[in-house]
Amino acid sequence: MPLYIGVMSGTSLDGLDFALIEQNSRTTLLSTHYEPMPSQLKQDLLDLCSTGPDELARAAMAEHAWAELASDGIHALLGKTQTDATAIRAIGSHGQTVRHEPQRSFTIQIGHPSLLAELTNISVVTDFRRRDMAAGGQGAPLVPAFHEAMFSDAARARAVLNIGGFSNLSLIYPGKATRGFDCGPGNVLLDAWTQRHQNRAYDRNGDWASSGHFNSQLLTALLSDNFFATLGPKSTGRELFNLSWLDAHLASFPNINPENVQATLLELTARSICDSLLATQPETQDVLVCGGGAHNSALMYRLQALMPACRVTSTANFGVEPDWIEAMAFAWLAHCCIEGVAANRPSVTGARGPRVLGAIYPA
Repeated sequence: MPLYIGVMSGTSLDGLDFALIEQNSRTTLLSTHYEPMPSQLKQDLLDLCSTGPDELARAAMAEHAWAELASDGIHALLGKTQTDATAIRAIGSHGQTVRHEPQRSFTIQIGHPSLLAELTNISVVTDFRRRDMAAGGQGAPLVPAFHEAMFSDAARARAVLNIGGFSNLSLIYPGKATRGFDCGPGNVLLDAWTQRHQNRAYDRNGDWASSGHFNSQLLTALLSDNFFATLGPKSTGRELFNLSWLDAHLASFPNINPENVQATLLELTARSICDSLLATQPETQDVLVCGGGAHNSALMYRLQALMPACRVTSTANFGVEPDWIEAMAFAWLAHCCIEGVAANRPSVTGARGPRVLGAIYPA
């Protein structure tokens, strides 16, 4: 009974997700845990997403704190399930992305895997992105292969849509190679604008966005960014889509109320997803949504309205709660690495061929 733990820390920086899986011929989710991100660590990690003084030392200290937090979460999960550490074959750790710039041929995830292995006495598999990038790929998204394993259907064209800080699509069409790419900002701008004007972490259910009306001229300006003009392979991050990017556009629209900006940002997320999907797999019948965006009822409503021919629904309706898909994926990626199974998809990332992803830090 091979057991793995996946650890996912996304661009929202709200906390760490942990998933305990059993991996045989299929992936079975056994238990989960969530560890909130301490406010100081969140700020330290956010600061590392842009250039600043003494970055090497600050990154070293931040990843030490990150590994300690991950260790706390793993011990909590093991305690909850009464599982001994020796029963876990490996931890699959995504680490925390602080820079992702494939156009400059680098991506950086920090997470001190040596310390995590030491604190848990479990082998750690990490650094999944750079092998794909070394082979000429984007290094992201990496989850389409897992989405394919979990949700493919021989008779239906499907898309798995992850809406975290950024949104990405996995396109699963019977008889064809799985494709996928980042669509653009998911929750990252919605959350940042809410934090600035509402002093809340996020816009629950999209209620604040629903109180406003999107501005079509601002939306057109936002969608004019070159990122939206290509269909992939492509990936993105905070290096492009951030409050400074938004503020530069808003300088031409000084009189828009904050709630109307929020409504426009929600429409940006929905339109960028729908435009990408309809341009690349118009035959899609099912859109399975995971990530935090699956809980935003206003966003889910807009996605369904913009794609009436598709059934837009949470992955919960297919047996897996949307909050745990990515943590499960990195547990699965650890399994693939240990077994020597190529887990990237060149049709997704643009790499020169299939590659075994990850580096192993023994217990």
